[in-house]
Amino acid sequence: MSGPTSDPTAPVARQPVASYEGERTRRPLLEIEGLEVTYRTAGGEIPAVRGVDLTVNEGESVGLAGESGCGKSTLASTILRLQPSNATVQGNIRVGGKDVRTLGWRGLRALRWGEASMVFQGALHSLNPVQRVGDQIAEPILIHDSAVAGTVQSRVGELLEEVGLPTDRARAFPHQLSGGQRQRVMIAMALACRPQLIVADEPTTALDVMVQAQVLDLLTGLVDELSLGLLMITHDLSVLSSTCSRIAVMYAGRVVEEGPADEVFEHPQHPYSEALSAAFPRIGDSAARYAPAGLPGDPPDPQHLPSGCTFHPRCPVALANCSEYDPPVRLAGPHRPVACVLVGEDGRDRSAAQGS
Repeated sequence: MSGPTSDPTAPVARQPVASYEGERTRRPLLEIEGLEVTYRTAGGEIPAVRGVDLTVNEGESVGLAGESGCGKSTLASTILRLQPSNATVQGNIRVGGKDVRTLGWRGLRALRWGEASMVFQGALHSLNPVQRVGDQIAEPILIHDSAVAGTVQSRVGELLEEVGLPTDRARAFPHQLSGGQRQRVMIAMALACRPQLIVADEPTTALDVMVQAQVLDLLTGLVDELSLGLLMITHDLSVLSSTCSRIAVMYAGRVVEEGPADEVFEHPQHPYSEALSAAFPRIGDSAARYAPAGLPGDPPDPQHLPSGCTFHPRCPVALANCSEYDPPVRLAGPHRPVACVLVGEDGRDRSAAQGS
């Protein structure tokens, strides 16, 4: 395949995030457009997120995948303006139609917990070890509506039952609960003020596979039952393929592929997505069992990004011009934006492009 015919030095035109037929009537709960997050450090500026577009609609689960260091957690924290003071943010972030970047303190305080909440990675480190979990669940409720003080314990009991825990667990301290139970408490806290959007940052880290499956079933069930919007962040593409309707794959701070979850997992078009998918062998696949796939090397240092396509130093199918410019997003098929030169300008997928 020959290289793209467009001018490599021309600015990349931003293309709208793909929409799906069933989602056009759904209310967008999270809209991210052209998000750039840069950290100012003594050693220079570090671009952690580079031009990300992403939408989460009502009643939809969207997965964000990528290795550690690709910018996923930075993106998650920026949604609720939780980034550190040395971060510079550009672009648009709207939650429920509200511009997060321009909200005053009172508006931001109402947005957090009330309209959007977060399930943090590592419940044991996120919960207060000397406070009963019932009191921790009650805290955001009382902060946002002190008038319900007389009924807050009843609400805490309802939340615990909603996440599959007995109400008497409210009197337990975090160390008296298992890992899965603590994660359920974190989900109950996220639901405490009835938000419409939940951001879950690696919610199943360090859980065994059985408990992981229970927590994921719980989250997806709540999305269906309460018409929530869920942004699920993890490095595990197989988890996202089984729990989300759509997946966006990040590499070096940029979304390099997006599409329906089953298609991204089973038929990835970007070489990085393909490597992530191949890292999880399919049951019954003897070839994968005896020769497990992997990806050599590590994601690039954000402060010293390689020229051109940031994935080209690790890419097994890189072309000569991949080191010269960052490819624009093109469609590899309906609702399949991919940032790769091997995706044709006429909408051909990567396999067809390579065969031409």
